[in-house]
Amino acid sequence: MLEFKTDVRSFALGINGRTFIEHSEKKPCIFLGKGTAEYRMRFSHFKIRESVREKKPLVQFTVKESSPARVVIAFDNILAMTAEEKGGMLELRFSCADAEINRFWLKAQGSPGEGIYGCGEQYTYFNLKGKRVPIFVQEQGVGRGKDLITFLANLKADAGGAWYTTYFNQPTFISSEKYFCHSDESSYAEFDFTGKDHHILHFRHIPKNIIFAHAPSMPLLLEQLSALLGRQRPLPHWVYNGAILGVQGGIDVVDAKLKTALSSGAKIAAVWAQDWEGIRMTSFGKRLFWNWQWNKELYPDLDEKIQDYNTRGIRFLGYINPYLATDAPLFREAADRGFLVLRADGSTYTEDFGEFFAGMIDFTNPDAYTWYKRIITKEMIALGLSGWMADFGEALPPDAILFSKENAERYHNLYPAIWAKLNFEAVHEAKKENEIFYFMRAGFTGSSRFASSIWAGDQLVNWSFDDGLATVIPAALSIGVCGIGYHHSDIGGYTTVGWIRRSRELFMRWTEHSAFTQTMRTHEGNRPHANWQFDSDTQTLAHFARFTRIFAALRDYHLHLSQQYQHTGVPPIRPLFTHYNDPTLLHVQYEYLYGRDLLVAPVLRKGAKRGKVFLPDDVWIHLWSGNAYPAGTHTVDAPIGYPPVFYRSGSDFSVLFEKVRDM
Repeated sequence: MLEFKTDVRSFALGINGRTFIEHSEKKPCIFLGKGTAEYRMRFSHFKIRESVREKKPLVQFTVKESSPARVVIAFDNILAMTAEEKGGMLELRFSCADAEINRFWLKAQGSPGEGIYGCGEQYTYFNLKGKRVPIFVQEQGVGRGKDLITFLANLKADAGGAWYTTYFNQPTFISSEKYFCHSDESSYAEFDFTGKDHHILHFRHIPKNIIFAHAPSMPLLLEQLSALLGRQRPLPHWVYNGAILGVQGGIDVVDAKLKTALSSGAKIAAVWAQDWEGIRMTSFGKRLFWNWQWNKELYPDLDEKIQDYNTRGIRFLGYINPYLATDAPLFREAADRGFLVLRADGSTYTEDFGEFFAGMIDFTNPDAYTWYKRIITKEMIALGLSGWMADFGEALPPDAILFSKENAERYHNLYPAIWAKLNFEAVHEAKKENEIFYFMRAGFTGSSRFASSIWAGDQLVNWSFDDGLATVIPAALSIGVCGIGYHHSDIGGYTTVGWIRRSRELFMRWTEHSAFTQTMRTHEGNRPHANWQFDSDTQTLAHFARFTRIFAALRDYHLHLSQQYQHTGVPPIRPLFTHYNDPTLLHVQYEYLYGRDLLVAPVLRKGAKRGKVFLPDDVWIHLWSGNAYPAGTHTVDAPIGYPPVFYRSGSDFSVLFEKVRDM
């Protein structure tokens, strides 16, 4: 039941023993205002200028209705708040009498020593306490820090990111105090966690709802939250057979690289040829030709080749995104039929993607939505593809004109979730749920229901803690507590700019991490010939092959974690505080539990030969030596090929882990 206490001047509202809202004349819980925002976009990066013309507190309130399951409160005769108990959660809904009000602030109760996590995929900070977090999906940006590469990227193309820029935002967070908050609102938001004992939730619209819940344990909290948000469907089992090998350059190159990998003893589940539809060369590097039809020059007889691969137990994957290049045949059809996002003057909204332009599909148009879904069905599924990268989705212009007449500023965050839904429906209607695997980088509320897998985006091919290997750990942890169970990253990263080149050591260390995730996939990067690849020398090839065998050997454990996520919503990659109450764990962001029984602390620094790891309250067995370690901080040897990985003593999978030790 709701927990509601009130007197003439104040009230408190909560559920399950925790108060979430407190209001009094001196400390009002809600502010309303009016404002405007200007959005400047280039290459999917946004510069946003906010102007608030009016902001005022709502002080006076009247309780219009009160029962154990429902409370209605009117504020200053302008805003009504309905609080209801739903499935053990507290849901707040709001209605405003003034249509011109478009700014909303809610003060929610917090705790001084708590940790705050989530808000989608966060690359720099896992614990967001003390931060202001914008909720607005966009390109993550190059560098994402205050270093030289970020400065130069901004100077050249406004392409540098900041610590908070991310492809996958979501108005969802959890607290170490075992409560969560979520809103279904899609407008731009900012969650302010800088207050000592409260949080300010700001929306550029009157929010649809705000939901709070409190649970007795962290696993139960994650179960309740993921049930609310929706869980991803299970990955096809073939994903666990080995690595997905990212290769491109035509069928002869693919065949040759696959042969090299297999000859080395590597376990390969699939080849992923993102250029199946053709390429174009730009100053940024090798780009794809955005017309989603089989390129028969690069890939002659691909339909037959895919069948041949399948008989050998190897799948073939491709690529698609929600854009069409202006020089592509499908663009002309889409433009003629009115299927593209428009500008205010009625012209097609084309965007510069670096030496070529493209238009974006308007998914609010039912005919456009159906047409694009048929492209996936006809051009990709019918060809025999077992999956694809479903790229982009983060850059709907807020000033665009949509078929539905919806506000594009409010639809911007929703767009990647609708893109995921389209892919989901194409696969479902083809009855290929147990066969096809597609992975996405952009997301929002709803993506956990529809995205097959999320990958961490376009990291730099370096050791940066702002935009390199290290960032994919907090990314997986933060998105995991927002409902996503299947998450991975490009082995070796993607972005090569300036002097930054992927090294042998970086590729090897990234490979080690990826073996202890739900998906192991390589990417050649935007400049393949400038970067170290899996087959650049015999040492790298042997290392890569060994870890694909380790990944495949862990198949039963991968499947166990997948099934556990399906039943409980607890993600495979999870924070240490999921199962342990030590307050020290609230700040751990570069090691993780892979399920209940494996603890992984990837080597994230160049040249490191030893690794420092914090072990929570259990006895832990070092995977490679078999030595037992108690709880506490330890430094262990970690040469290349032997990253700090431990399993819990007494695990049901101990025999499996012991087999891995000898590989």
